[in-house]
Amino acid sequence: MSLFRLDASILPGTSASAELADIVEAQWTAAHPDKPVVRRHLGTDPLPADAWAQAHAGALTPDADRTPAQRDARLLAESLVAELEIAEAVVLAVPLYNFGVSQHFKTWVDLVIAGAPLGSPVLKDKPTVLITVRGGGYGPGTTRDGWDHSTPYLKRILADVWQADLTVIERELTLAATAPGMEHLQDLAADLHTEAMAAARDAGRQTAAG
Repeated sequence: MSLFRLDASILPGTSASAELADIVEAQWTAAHPDKPVVRRHLGTDPLPADAWAQAHAGALTPDADRTPAQRDARLLAESLVAELEIAEAVVLAVPLYNFGVSQHFKTWVDLVIAGAPLGSPVLKDKPTVLITVRGGGYGPGTTRDGWDHSTPYLKRILADVWQADLTVIERELTLAATAPGMEHLQDLAADLHTEAMAAARDAGRQTAAG
């Protein structure tokens, strides 16, 4: 039994999503000090861009007729599914990039789907924390309301397709401290940061409790 942690930031040294995932992980490991944390970092160790196509094609091909690339992709996809299946709990740190889902995280999702039986709820009833962060503001009344095309997708996959017991932690305005023109939002950003850290502590404790 383990905690599976996935990070998707392309800037791991300054990752706002990783900061919140660290809090969730710390709460979990405090309650389960003898249990391992299995990590996968898609930002620093991305999956091969062509692996999903090869895994999908391999699934439609008899084993004896699969190419070496198809066999390797199938093994990769199945190993990704196994990481989720053996985990006791899951934490996913997934930033918003360019208004949508980053290609490396989408590749991971597609490979998990390819490696599992069709329609399989690979996270069924499993405590899962999704952490997603956004550099700007995307809430109702902002100029970018409706521009976040990532978070609804993430919730759909994790909660509806994979049937996770899902907790979502969101933080906005992560660039307010450094981006020109956002100075007037720094106090609000600080409040949102504090709220997100408190939510991460709560989620970590709840996840650890099972």
